[in-house]
Amino acid sequence: MHIHTNIAPVPLTAAALRQLALDCGADDAGCVAVGRAELDDQRADLLRCFPPTRTLLSIVCRMNREPIRSVDRSVANAEFHETTDHANGVARAIVTALERQGVRALNPPGGFPMEAQHWGGKMWIVSHKLVAVAAGLGRMGIHRNVIHPQFGSFVLLGTVLIAADLAEQAVPIDFNPCLGCKLCVAACPVGAIAPDGAFDFSACYHHNYREFMGGFTEWVDHVVESRNRAEYRARVTAAETVSLWQSLGFGPNYKAAYCLAVCPAGTDVVAAYRENKAAHTREFVRPLQEKPEPVYAIPGSDAEAHVKKRFPHKTLRPARGTLLPRSVHGFLRGMPLGFQKNRATGLDATLHFRLHEMAGAPPVEATVEISRQKLTVRDGLHGRPQVAVEAEGEAWLEFLRGERGLVGALLSRKIKVRGSVLVLRAFGKCFPR
Repeated sequence: MHIHTNIAPVPLTAAALRQLALDCGADDAGCVAVGRAELDDQRADLLRCFPPTRTLLSIVCRMNREPIRSVDRSVANAEFHETTDHANGVARAIVTALERQGVRALNPPGGFPMEAQHWGGKMWIVSHKLVAVAAGLGRMGIHRNVIHPQFGSFVLLGTVLIAADLAEQAVPIDFNPCLGCKLCVAACPVGAIAPDGAFDFSACYHHNYREFMGGFTEWVDHVVESRNRAEYRARVTAAETVSLWQSLGFGPNYKAAYCLAVCPAGTDVVAAYRENKAAHTREFVRPLQEKPEPVYAIPGSDAEAHVKKRFPHKTLRPARGTLLPRSVHGFLRGMPLGFQKNRATGLDATLHFRLHEMAGAPPVEATVEISRQKLTVRDGLHGRPQVAVEAEGEAWLEFLRGERGLVGALLSRKIKVRGSVLVLRAFGKCFPR
């Protein structure tokens, strides 16, 4: 894709940067300083990638609505990939134009690929959604996507890191375009979006992003573990094999993203919805709900239960949990992502963890509390636990990944557990894999 970049030098102001982004093909843009409070948990990664970063230019590229709404996922996926490529091209053109003006800038990818060496933790350089919200380009909806005031949910994002200060910058918009209609709740095949606003990251990750992330490693496991062709075909259907090959050959396939397809927010979209809400539901929501399709869920998960109850006409396919920690801190940070609240019904427990990550270093200590189907992870040891775990960090991680048996680890004293075995088992059931 070629984007015209022969742009005359302009003064480096927020208005000029936005115009530069528009001239390079963006549909909207906004600036935010790297020091803004909204970016506190992102700043270290941004500065590691590009130390002179002073300003972030967030860009918005609009997607065509009808392809995203299509029941045929090949149509929707083509639009996702084309717009992602366009957003990356726009960001590159901005960097080219700034470089010609003598301004240093860098454009992390607006999507995939990511930093695979960090697999099991944060693989991305910049959280484009958080930057876009800080730059006044929208607000996060209940579906955890940025809703642009005009274009609604039909947008993809990019970010340019710029080594220059600006006197002025954008501020978040003072309203949320999300209508609270809950159509995304109704359309999600795995129940990842709850009516009360809770989000099941694991459900979305293991279905929608299956062929972007851990699904390929699961497929490799199936190939390695299958004794012959018949066993492989019993594990993996012919259609799944072809789908994976197409993802490798043409770009990974989103399995759903129905939350975007049905969203009526944004001034470009909302008028038709308000005029006839029933028609919107009939045309865009029900076809996705009624579509026969494979839906991937971890056995024993809330997503599996949701599919069985809400979409019995869809084909439930087992997925192996691939949100497996590679570090002690990754284990603690990742717990909320894999927690299944419905599996925690009736559980009221406090657990202490003392995990020794490196010889000679103080142990990592954390308290995990489950109450009223909510999980809290806190640094340090607090309260009186029903279960206390002390372990060598790597031994505990190997146990979580299924690479080490618990009995052997207990006998070798690499893992020590004190307290209620029943509570420990109930805790484990909250994280099916």
